[in-house]
Amino acid sequence: MSRLFSPASISQVSLKNRIIVPPMCQYSAENGMPTAWHNAHYTNLALSGASLVIVEASAVVPEGRITYKDLGLWNDEQMVAMQKMLNDIRHFSDARFGVQIAHAGRKASTELPWLGGNSIQPTQPNGWQTVAPSAIAFGENAIPHALTIDEILQVKQQFIDAAIRAEKAGFDVIEIHAAHGYLLHEFLSPISNLRQDEYGGNFENRSRFLVNIFHEIREAINPNIAVGVRISATDWIDNGWDVPESIELTERLEDLGCDYIHVSSGGLSSKQQIPLSPNYQVPLAQAIHEQSMMPVIAVGLITEPLQAEAILATHQADFVAIGRGILFEPRWPWRAASELNEQIDVAPQYRRCAPHQFKHLFK
Repeated sequence: MSRLFSPASISQVSLKNRIIVPPMCQYSAENGMPTAWHNAHYTNLALSGASLVIVEASAVVPEGRITYKDLGLWNDEQMVAMQKMLNDIRHFSDARFGVQIAHAGRKASTELPWLGGNSIQPTQPNGWQTVAPSAIAFGENAIPHALTIDEILQVKQQFIDAAIRAEKAGFDVIEIHAAHGYLLHEFLSPISNLRQDEYGGNFENRSRFLVNIFHEIREAINPNIAVGVRISATDWIDNGWDVPESIELTERLEDLGCDYIHVSSGGLSSKQQIPLSPNYQVPLAQAIHEQSMMPVIAVGLITEPLQAEAILATHQADFVAIGRGILFEPRWPWRAASELNEQIDVAPQYRRCAPHQFKHLFK
């Protein structure tokens, strides 16, 4: 059997293969609520053959949204809507579902990407005051408000409350978003965190916010639900957050019961120098994988089945996340099964689509 289609688990969550759909914002919510777009989108992804689908970044507070059209989990109405969406999808698919809980920090209050994605000032329609560890703007965005200690504790509680709602909604996996230049990453990086208190300065202090949030969420959530963290393993900028610190952070999280680490990179600074090419983030995942016993998810320009299989077969990671590739080709796992001579579960309504020579593909 290929490694890609071998069964695996993340803590108590059993997965039928090692293909994961990572969180990808759709910017189509209404007041943080999922819409018909989300129902169609996530049903489609659940029918792809991937074993785990992670729902896009869902803000823990309205001010934590990237745009005014982001999903949220800051109130019970959103929780109930998420629960209904999952229940509807589960009539047709046995894919496991996760959700990413997030706060956009200084990168919040922006226009929709297809309308330019520019920063929206607090005084403009659909805009609000952003927050961050320090009053340092991202690029040409508005200058954020530097959080006070009391406000940091409030945000921590908002993450915990959102995680509890995610459990009640029926998610199998909860992912804490600490990547891509958003609030928790902003605390980690010395580029964006210039605080002089217990949340800034050395590694211990800069990681304190994320570590405390993870610890309290893990304590509050049923142990049958996997709780993981997505990080940017490097800022791709001199004197920024880097791989050695990512390894140290991973070790701290593992000691506290973290169930997986999802390894991305960048997003913190407009000065980043990212060497974009296939597998460009896989060495980052591998570096962490070699120092950790917990599952590692690799992501980033992984587009071909043999490429994904090689990452797993050479023990660079335990799972691969197929993001934009699966938006372009929603049945990517079917093609992967065909190329690797494997079988895959397919909804019976779709089985007649297989050309005669591929009928062995579907279970």
